[in-house]
Amino acid sequence: MGRNLGGVVLAAAALAGCQQAQLGVDGAWVRLPAVPGRPGAAYFTVHGGADATSLLAVSSPAAIRTELHEMKNVGGMMNMSPLKDVAIPAGQAVAFQPGGKHVMLFDIAPSVRAGTTIPLRLAFANGKTIEVAATVKAAGEAE
Repeated sequence: MGRNLGGVVLAAAALAGCQQAQLGVDGAWVRLPAVPGRPGAAYFTVHGGADATSLLAVSSPAAIRTELHEMKNVGGMMNMSPLKDVAIPAGQAVAFQPGGKHVMLFDIAPSVRAGTTIPLRLAFANGKTIEVAATVKAAGEAE
């Protein structure tokens, strides 16, 4: 009986190894602006699926306009620039985090408050869209 059980465990492990990676998003959160009327920022991690794709856009009904951006250190100065899209390699994670890639949220609805969630919809070049609930944090709140 012990040998049969061992075979079942090995078969299950082998099947798990055969599963293809799926495109996914987790850890979504939004930081509200310190000054009302200024843009906020959204952060999350995209996990690449079996095939490479690109993140083309992120939208939310809680913001009038959104833009993909990236912070980079250029000659000792932090510089922010817009991105047309973001490559998502197959099977790899791409982090959107403070000081790096992020989504600028312009004209956030005044009803959005820290401690709530807002939807983010991510659109990819492969035609897939993923919607996640992002936790809203106040401007000075820890990550």
